Amino acid sequence: MSVQRVRARRFFPLDRKLRLREDHWSEGAARVAVRQGLQAKSFDLAADAYEDAVGAAMSSDSLRRMTEGWGAIVESRRQAEARQVYAEKGPLAAEKVVEVNTPIRAQANVSSDGGMMLLRKEGWKEVKMCVFSQVKVSAVPPSLQEPRPAPKISLQKHSYQVGLWGADEMGQHQYLEGTRRQVALCPRFGSVNDGALWIDRITTTNFSQAIQVIDWGHASERLWKVSKAAFGEGTPESKTWAKHQEEQLWHGHVNEVVTALYALNWTQITCLDDVRQSPAYFETRQAKMNYDYFRQAGYPIGSGTVESGVNTVVHHRLKRQGQGWERQNAQSMLAALSELHSGRFQTAWLSRLPSPN
Repeated sequence: MSVQRVRARRFFPLDRKLRLREDHWSEGAARVAVRQGLQAKSFDLAADAYEDAVGAAMSSDSLRRMTEGWGAIVESRRQAEARQVYAEKGPLAAEKVVEVNTPIRAQANVSSDGGMMLLRKEGWKEVKMCVFSQVKVSAVPPSLQEPRPAPKISLQKHSYQVGLWGADEMGQHQYLEGTRRQVALCPRFGSVNDGALWIDRITTTNFSQAIQVIDWGHASERLWKVSKAAFGEGTPESKTWAKHQEEQLWHGHVNEVVTALYALNWTQITCLDDVRQSPAYFETRQAKMNYDYFRQAGYPIGSGTVESGVNTVVHHRLKRQGQGWERQNAQSMLAALSELHSGRFQTAWLSRLPSPN
């Protein structure tokens, strides 16, 4: 039966009473199918998982249409929210547009980053992601070895927004997700990122109150790249210099690190421009690298939530060989995956159902 005929088919009262859709699948069956379509690595595997779960068969093509179709609904909804809040004429306050879900009350963190996915006829393109997390800070008792221990920090209850967006559009969805989690009401709010200028710009614009931190792993990795370029890979001088600067940085002595970087003879160092810019990189980000203070104050210093999020939310499901995804279908899948991994799949599903008569 053609898609046109299915769409034109009359929707009978019995179908509505039984909660059947226009494709004549029950809502329960469709919900299971879409969840499998988002979780499995392919629609073929999702069809197999669906049959195992419900004892009935569904073709991978039907399951694909159902999954991408639901994703298109989710994408349409989040674009509508952005249009209302960012309209040139008569914009609405985000609090009046976005429905609060899993608000963060005490301490929050937001991290943003990008990843790559293959699009048909376009090649590899960047997707941008933000992840909001609730921060739990637990005291650690002092010991002889560590008389002033930093508290234990864990990040929980993550929520995501990810899409094929430029920086400005990512900024809109970052702000809307922050509104959904009510981070503006949190007395403590941090943001750990890799130092990319676009991330700094949108985060500062959206959440000027956030304590911004450069991801420790990125800062440390940059020091080791400098050491390798200046002293040679694996040499004793290289290891000694890198470990010393890393120790200085860990204890909050950013000025000393900046001084050591500028003291290197850069005219004799062969390296990539990114490495060559390291003295300025550290100098202009000193306030975001006070790691000793951040650790003692209970702020996260690692952006692992967004880095693992790119792998879990995007790459696990959408990174594949071959021609890649059509842009529209990719965006629909990204919207649906954002809801699934934010723990809002059931809520989002129910919100699109018609009220029973």
